[in-house]
Amino acid sequence: METAQSRSRSRSRSRQQATQPGAVSAFARFVVCGGGVGLASSFAVGALASWIPWVLANALVTAVSTLLATELHARFTFGAGGRASRRQHAQSAGSAVAAYAVTCMAMLALRQLVETPDPVLEQVAYLSASAFAGVARFAVLRLVVFARNHSQAADALRGPRTLPATVARTAAPANAAELCRAA
Repeated sequence: METAQSRSRSRSRSRQQATQPGAVSAFARFVVCGGGVGLASSFAVGALASWIPWVLANALVTAVSTLLATELHARFTFGAGGRASRRQHAQSAGSAVAAYAVTCMAMLALRQLVETPDPVLEQVAYLSASAFAGVARFAVLRLVVFARNHSQAADALRGPRTLPATVARTAAPANAAELCRAA
């Protein structure tokens, strides 16, 4: 028996799936939203690093830009149409930590190769590492964080569920005439 609540969830899920953009469209939106935030972040890291150590500046800018980008991705990139949930923010933060590690390693490698790199070379190294991490982050966000059928996929992995059946029982007829009518 389908309840009003399950029908409402089903309609909501259908609407969400209908508005979910395709992979190419989502990637284009990801590049615009995430790339815009990433580009602004690279300048913010450079400016902030003139006052505090680069690693700390990168960490602060990464935290703020991740919050902003997650909201943008929830609302526009992946077609959720609403605010990101706490779960989505937490999962997105996990992928941002990996991206942070990639950008830090790229900058450390640059400092090992060039003793005092100029700001343009630093920007190139930072943005290249960010782009590399961004492609991996897109896959994680699309397939895990903002996956539409996340619960359906999890259910499929768990296997079929048995649902309780409601059976109406009636009393057995008492005489032969009632048995014939029942048959």
